[in-house]
Amino acid sequence: MEIHIRTYREMLASFSERDLVCTLGQLYHRAVHAIDSAIYSDREKQAWSPEPPGLDWTQRFRDAPPWIALQKERIIGFMNLQKDAHIDLAFVDPEFQRQGISEKLYRCVEQEARNRNLNHLSVDASHIARPFFEKHGFKVLRKNRVLRNGCVLINFSLEKVLH
Repeated sequence: MEIHIRTYREMLASFSERDLVCTLGQLYHRAVHAIDSAIYSDREKQAWSPEPPGLDWTQRFRDAPPWIALQKERIIGFMNLQKDAHIDLAFVDPEFQRQGISEKLYRCVEQEARNRNLNHLSVDASHIARPFFEKHGFKVLRKNRVLRNGCVLINFSLEKVLH
């Protein structure tokens, strides 16, 4: 399976921004709801993503444009980096998880951080994403209890020092 990584700007050459934002929002929603219910309950997943984000995420992507993974023309994952060195979003289509997609996306994010001369990266990772980031040298700073849509969700703040 050949995977290509494209920038948000490159993707806008072949997608309208509206379609791209909606496609990424739908992927995010599917990925959240595909998490095993032993890790996050159905109630927690519904609170996390009650519906796919829509055009309200347009500015979010403009401010922190994601790298997007494609298999042929299908969008199968994305990850972004905010100006403050925080990885805001990191999601892979459930059909393509555990196939190295996050790895490819993360390499782009870390390279961009180094190009910007950032001295660290941070992320607030779910239970499911935490091991991936720890494998890449992130250290847990704290466990968080986040209230979202009336439900308390647990995630973890992690940081990696870049040398």
